[in-house]
Amino acid sequence: MASAEHGPAGTLYVCGTPIGNLGDITLRALETLRGVSVVAAEDTRQTAKLFQRHGLSTPTVPYHEHNAVRETPRLVGRLLKGESVALVSDAGMPGISDPGEALIQAAIAAGIPVVPIPGPVAAISGLVVSGLPTDRWVFEGFLPREGKARRRLLRELASESRTLVFYEAPHRLIDTLTDLSAAFGGDRPVAIARELTKTHEEVFRGSLETAGRHFSAEPPRGEITLVVGGATPTAKPEPLFEDRLRSLLAQGMSKNDASRLVASELGISKRTAYQRALALSEEP
Repeated sequence: MASAEHGPAGTLYVCGTPIGNLGDITLRALETLRGVSVVAAEDTRQTAKLFQRHGLSTPTVPYHEHNAVRETPRLVGRLLKGESVALVSDAGMPGISDPGEALIQAAIAAGIPVVPIPGPVAAISGLVVSGLPTDRWVFEGFLPREGKARRRLLRELASESRTLVFYEAPHRLIDTLTDLSAAFGGDRPVAIARELTKTHEEVFRGSLETAGRHFSAEPPRGEITLVVGGATPTAKPEPLFEDRLRSLLAQGMSKNDASRLVASELGISKRTAYQRALALSEEP
């Protein structure tokens, strides 16, 4: 690639940066970051570490969820005046579960060229080391934080046959594993990739139920990528699970007794059954 300073004027470069190991950056990305007028960074402190490692001195401006509404038109204005801008996220490819999407869309709407500079992606990295099928998969990003909304989405995904990839924060992992077990069944396979490419990288492989036990005993730290196996034709259908619980609850049985009975009938954990009974009781 020709240096960015010799490329088209007013170009937005969507530039991938390392997800952990600062050595995981391409020569093209370094060339681009050196050549643009300014780098719009989700976290300028993280970008400063990258710049120090590779001897970069290009000016940076903060661009994150808290200032995107204000900064997007300012950056578009600079692009329209002929300056080239590199967009970088905290880690990985901008525009994937971060505010960079807004700037990309605004640049396209203004007729500004948008050029990808490929780099690491946690979702892809987690997927390829998961041991789960990679031929067909779907990325769901971060699940809703609110419990009801999260459980509602997971019920919709319960019959998805493709491998599912999620991002999650460490302090919400146990709740998410509990909700996944309730919606998908505790025996669904999962790989949980933590701190990818960093010193304490870990990939846990097992079932949703065993993952819940593992991380309850050893609370996780760092960024997490969850890779969950898709539904199989032999899996117990979720409607049977829910319908049986609904029927028992409608008969006046307590959540505790209904979940104990369904767990026994379907061969699942009582905890998984109870979480589903709790979710059903919260529905309008």
